[in-house]
Amino acid sequence: MSTVELTTETFEQTLTDNDIVLVDWWAEWCGPCKQFGPIFEEASNEHSDIVFGKVDTEAQGELAGSANITSIPTVMAFREGILVFAQPGALPANALDSLISQVKELDMDDVRAKIAEQSETAAQGADS
Repeated sequence: MSTVELTTETFEQTLTDNDIVLVDWWAEWCGPCKQFGPIFEEASNEHSDIVFGKVDTEAQGELAGSANITSIPTVMAFREGILVFAQPGALPANALDSLISQVKELDMDDVRAKIAEQSETAAQGADS
């Protein structure tokens, strides 16, 4: 599957409708983005079970702002709608493959339990 363009209108629905979504935040003027683009595209062709989305930060400035994108390229991985990875910088192909494997292997019940635990701890801290 090739990459899909994500916009303010399609971003949330794409995360909701798919198990794993990788997002490449980029811009046309960004040299490292142009170097990473073919790596991301190649991975999308190898992993048809994952949605590979690209967000043009110039055209989708509001979306980039709401995602707190401060450096590009930035790669984000979502599993079951939950952000499980975010890192600025172009990844080499082997690092992207490793990321994909790790995201696929996540125990999402464990991830949700840890999120709930962190939320409970934060709420307790706010009460004191």
